[in-house]
Amino acid sequence: MADPQPYDPLRLCVYATIAALAWLLGPLAVLGFAVLGFAGYLRARRQGLTRSKCVLRDTRLVLTYLAALAVAGLAGVGWHVYGWLA
Repeated sequence: MADPQPYDPLRLCVYATIAALAWLLGPLAVLGFAVLGFAGYLRARRQGLTRSKCVLRDTRLVLTYLAALAVAGLAGVGWHVYGWLA
């Protein structure tokens, strides 16, 4: 019998990478990830997914959450642009 593979904490590396991108790119990263997530969940919902593994469970709640993040990211991008121009 082969030795079982040790646990690979890949998700933690992914989370750290996303956090680093959010830190470096700020609201632009939030906007980008929110739009990407929204598009993915919208497509999945149209294909029949109604329950998600996300903590919010209901895909309508996930879509609402991601839309709110996108609006916040867009506002943050606008705030930064306005700050650069002022």
